Amino acid sequence: MKTLAIDQGTTSTRALLVSPDGQAQVLHAVPHQQFYPAPGHVEHDAEELIAHLEICLNAAKDIDDIGAVGLANQGESCLAWDAETGRAIGPVIVWQDDRTGADLARLEPHADFVMERSGLPLDAYFSASKLGWILQNIPQAKVLAAKGTLRMGTTDAFFRDRLTGRFETDPTTASRTSLMNLATCEWDPDLCELFGVPIDALPQIRPTTGDLGMLAGSGVPLTASIVDQQAALYGHRCRQPGDTKITFGTGAFALSVTGPDLIRSAGGPLPTVAWQKAGEAPTYALDGGVYAASSAINWARGLGLFDDFDEINTFADGTAIGRGLAFVPALSGLACPHWDRQARGTWMGLALETTSGDMMQAVLEGVAFRMAEVVETLNRLQPLSATVSIDGGLSANPYFCQFLADVLNRDVIVSQEPELTAMGTAMLAAEFCGTTIGSELHGQSAKARGVNPALFDRFRAARDAVQKYGGTGTG
Repeated sequence: MKTLAIDQGTTSTRALLVSPDGQAQVLHAVPHQQFYPAPGHVEHDAEELIAHLEICLNAAKDIDDIGAVGLANQGESCLAWDAETGRAIGPVIVWQDDRTGADLARLEPHADFVMERSGLPLDAYFSASKLGWILQNIPQAKVLAAKGTLRMGTTDAFFRDRLTGRFETDPTTASRTSLMNLATCEWDPDLCELFGVPIDALPQIRPTTGDLGMLAGSGVPLTASIVDQQAALYGHRCRQPGDTKITFGTGAFALSVTGPDLIRSAGGPLPTVAWQKAGEAPTYALDGGVYAASSAINWARGLGLFDDFDEINTFADGTAIGRGLAFVPALSGLACPHWDRQARGTWMGLALETTSGDMMQAVLEGVAFRMAEVVETLNRLQPLSATVSIDGGLSANPYFCQFLADVLNRDVIVSQEPELTAMGTAMLAAEFCGTTIGSELHGQSAKARGVNPALFDRFRAARDAVQKYGGTGTG
């Protein structure tokens, strides 16, 4: 049996056909438009996204041995639609959108309550304030709410409503809204009231895997639906408590499985749902991020510190930190465990002899140091596995991967699977049908390479100094 995974992401929708041996084929990929109607506003056309999902499903219609479909969604992006027509009443408000940032100031007295119930800080990144904005600013939303035909939610609920006729979401996606009680995996009436979101307009929360409905026109069941970062966690074959993956994209995001235990921290990594399989209790994870990773590299390139990425794969003179040069990548603030949006980046140790190559080396090391701080914070809450799996753009840089392994003092497994989100989604969808895709061991994949720590002791004191500086919150 083959499995079809649909990855509906921020910039494109992709269909991946996966065989039981783990071989994968991209059947179709189609980009969609991004709209920026006002400063801080980021939107998608909901009907365009549905059309692209249908195109991807149609790309597989002549393949006879597909037994299941899995769907991954882009997380916190959300919208509202009419239950009677199924049509969206406005655009998709994308996770990057921060139109509600200023409005959240009024909820600051309730920040601890929101964190305790949902596990999330007050931030426009999450869906709750966006959904409240829709009800206050799109007139048709109030009309439909009065009629009892308003539907609101993350994009997965819209897709599933249109494609299967079932108005549902899963706990991984719901855990990114600030409206779900993390302990019960149910919508929280108090949170919904606080954010101004009618609870009866939200989808039912159902497990990540199961019989999630038949996809219209295909005759194939949807058996998994999950948010993208958690899908990638599963794609990395992280299954046991302590198994950890880091994705180095625009920012860097670490997820570590905690199993059945919901582990909370005071201002550190954020608890979240990793997945909930049919008939089982939720599996939880801890989420820790660095705001600037590849974005810091691209920023430095824009400054003219280098031209070609091959230039920063190796450096001749040891390490920048070994020469007293350090960079704190707080270009968009400091995320976990500081959560200081006002912090700013800086180089330390600049001298007349410092070259652009030295500065670039320090940028790479700075991202690694910041992630090492996140990993240590995770490890204090729960011991991590001996290996950490990584993916994303920076994982292609050999110097960065070696330096990361050194400062983590852990073996780093570099995934070279380009479709980890879709792969994890396919694995979950297939498992519900009794099929295991590839190896189930953490980090084991034919498309991976290992990097072993070599110089950890040399960096310990320097790393501690950088972390102490970052911990001041001043950037």
